[in-house]
Parts: sequence; structure tokens; C-alpha cells
Amino acid sequence: MRQLVVYYSRTGTTRKIAEAVAEVLKCDVEEIRDLKNRTGLLGWLSSGMDATLKRLTRIEKPVNPPELFDVTVIGTPVWNSTMSTPVRTYIVEYRDRFKQVAFFCTQYGSRSSVLKEMEDLCGRKPVATLMLRKRQVETGEYIDAVRQFCAQITR
Repeated sequence: MRQLVVYYSRTGTTRKIAEAVAEVLKCDVEEIRDLKNRTGLLGWLSSGMDATLKRLTRIEKPVNPPELFDVTVIGTPVWNSTMSTPVRTYIVEYRDRFKQVAFFCTQYGSRSSVLKEMEDLCGRKPVATLMLRKRQVETGEYIDAVRQFCAQITR
């Protein structure tokens, strides 16, 4: 079974989890590249506004077409209680090409409906989900959760 991990990360937190998942699964990993500048305070503010309004953005065409993979693992940071705008755009543009999906997110808080929102937007039930708090990533408390997540994907 071939898996692909795709993710967006503004600060590096989601990237860290994406790389860990790809390492455990021994699969390809690809960053979603947003063409909008989201750095600094203004980038942070516009990111929250775009996410809240469920806007789409322009992203680079991915190197790896998702239809070539059995499972597309999609990772997003949580922005203002919703998925990041670049991940929303990726799902909207490629959802018809996914065979199976798995989702993970990173967030500051502990309550969010992002995973359900990703499921609804994709139109398919994920084979696995993972939600991590930023603190877990910073302290390294995510390793066992990532392994369990990956085990669900490879069943």
C-alpha cells in the first residue's frame, strides 16, 4: 500500500508531525506551498481571517498526484478553530483524486471540529485521525500517538 503525506505548516509544528508520520510509514511527504505570504504578524492575522471566512488561496501544483497513492494523509494546523486555508484549497482541488484519506492536525487548544470538517469537505471517512496540541509537539509527547495513527493507516 502506497501512502503520501501532504501538509501545510506556517510555523513548523505541523511539519514536524508530517515528517514523523512519513518516517514511520516510510513514504513520500510533500509540503503544500501557499503562494500568499503568511509570515509575521500581518501574515498571522490574514491567515486567521482567511480561515474564518473559509477562503481558498493559490497553491503550487503538487509534485505527487494523490491518485497515485492508496492513502493520502493530510495534515493541517488549526487556524481560528478551522483548517488552514492552504489545506482547504488542496482538499477542494484534489478531493476527487483521493482513494482513501487520513487526517491529522496540530493546535494550541484541545477542542476542535477540524477533523470532522476535513472529512465533510473530502466527502469520505478517514481511515485514521490524529489531533495533537502544540505543547505535545514541543515536548516530544507525540511519538506514541503518531505510531498508533500510522498503525491504523497500515491495517
